Amino acid sequence: MQNTAASSVVRQDKTVAILVHIGGLFFSWLAPLVVYLIKKGSDDEFTVHHAREALNFQLTLMIAYFMCFLLSFILIGLFLIWFVMLANLILSIMAAVKASNGVDYRYPLTIRFVKA
Repeated sequence: MQNTAASSVVRQDKTVAILVHIGGLFFSWLAPLVVYLIKKGSDDEFTVHHAREALNFQLTLMIAYFMCFLLSFILIGLFLIWFVMLANLILSIMAAVKASNGVDYRYPLTIRFVKA
């Protein structure tokens, strides 16, 4: 998807996109899913893109957390879960900053469950 010019994105759309990424930190996949389902039929492609990206990232994180849980029985997962949590924090903040600038963002190393 092409970068959206910052001037063509409405301020309200930026705010919702920011809240989608930050909501993923607190509510996992629930906040992005709700926004995606509400906005997917509208012409607000900027918010739909950010909601879809946040949803895919949070679903990928759920798999990573589950793998860390399984690996915690051999003690590796106890160390890996801190890296997953730190990646969630850093990448969600980076995505929120990109959304505030009106730029489309794609999370790295994310499984694309929900496609455009």
